Amino acid sequence: MKIRKALITAAGDNHARLPLQTLVDRRGEVRTALRLMLDEIFDSGIDEIAIVIRPGQHAPYLAAAGPHASRLVFFEQTNPRGYGDAILRAESFLGNESFLHLVSDHMYLSRSDRLCAQQLIDAASRYECPVSAIQPTRENQVIFFGTVGGTPLPQSDTLYEVSTVIEKPTPTVAEQRLIVAGQRAGYYLCLFGMHVLTPTVLTLLKSALDAAEPGQNIDLSRSLNRLAQTERYLALEIDGARYDISDKYGLLLAQLAISLSGDDRDLILTELVNLLAAR
Repeated sequence: MKIRKALITAAGDNHARLPLQTLVDRRGEVRTALRLMLDEIFDSGIDEIAIVIRPGQHAPYLAAAGPHASRLVFFEQTNPRGYGDAILRAESFLGNESFLHLVSDHMYLSRSDRLCAQQLIDAASRYECPVSAIQPTRENQVIFFGTVGGTPLPQSDTLYEVSTVIEKPTPTVAEQRLIVAGQRAGYYLCLFGMHVLTPTVLTLLKSALDAAEPGQNIDLSRSLNRLAQTERYLALEIDGARYDISDKYGLLLAQLAISLSGDDRDLILTELVNLLAAR
């Protein structure tokens, strides 16, 4: 499986401005969140990227993309009908190929010498099937994420055969349907906001959109749940972390994580100690 294309969805009411925010990268250079995301995607071997945006957002996104601007393709989500509908807007770009998909409200930070996106692409290429990135998450946080159930892949500490995907379950539902062998008590495998998806997902999303009531939104998780019943579908525990920059203090926490893994780690630690001492 060769992954050449990537899709970023950035048309949500509360998400459109998030990729335009600025951070300081590991080398101390100011970058937009979009630029950091594009750096990761292109550095992972992707050739083409499409972004689904709100109408009229081309100019700020081109400015935020920096040197990657000329390599981007944009699709506007007019009359939006949810996250799943946003993915479908890029169907003509994606064609009949598997693709990398990322949400626009997350920042990703690898703990290894391979980028988070590269880890995911490598797994999908090896097993030649769709793979979603996951992160063990405390039970009080599952109401904010799609969550997977399944079984550990034999002879692997990080891969799981997915059997169920539920969008933002309650802790009670998670305990009943999403416990995965080997996880710490009170932790569940929540989606990371990064997937390698096959064309089957587009077919499932179109079916969901056709079946929805007029004006009803469709999400991705229900189609991923159907995908698990249709073809082999894996989840990979990424050696890294996601930071939801739509959360209160989310951008601050992402910035701290990036800074503490970068060239100015000692300076940041010193300043944090000084701030704490001043309190």
